[in-house]
Amino acid sequence: MEEELLIRLGKLQDLDVLVQFNQAMANETEGKKLTLEIVTAGVENLLKNPNLGFYLLAEKNGKVAGALMVTTEWSDWHNGLYWWVQSVYVLPEFRRQGVYYKLYNFIKEKAKNEQDDLKIWGFRLYVEGKNTIAQKAYEALGMKETSYKIYEESL
Repeated sequence: MEEELLIRLGKLQDLDVLVQFNQAMANETEGKKLTLEIVTAGVENLLKNPNLGFYLLAEKNGKVAGALMVTTEWSDWHNGLYWWVQSVYVLPEFRRQGVYYKLYNFIKEKAKNEQDDLKIWGFRLYVEGKNTIAQKAYEALGMKETSYKIYEESL
């Protein structure tokens, strides 16, 4: 009998799988090779410091099928938080089976349940411009492309 998809918060024991997922996602979507030591330290830091954000994992039949990371952005315009959805990855054999849908709906419910002094105003993410499959998935869940562009400068 096939098990239901289980969604849970990430923990330190998930470090290796989250590192693998980050490396695979960067390679698949942008052709980037992430340095093992740096991405391991980055994932570990977030797992050890919940003030930075959290990971969600989806498990099916005891195997981690997908994951995503949530970080926050303060909005003085709304006196509340945006949750940024990042590092989304679903193993190829679990794609097109509703894994991301369940992960995303879990964070929406979590946000509704955690409304206290700091309102969670909405959700944001960025996606590689050529990743049209992911863009369609996000749009299917009600997300809309904004007029904003992302700029960055590395130090």
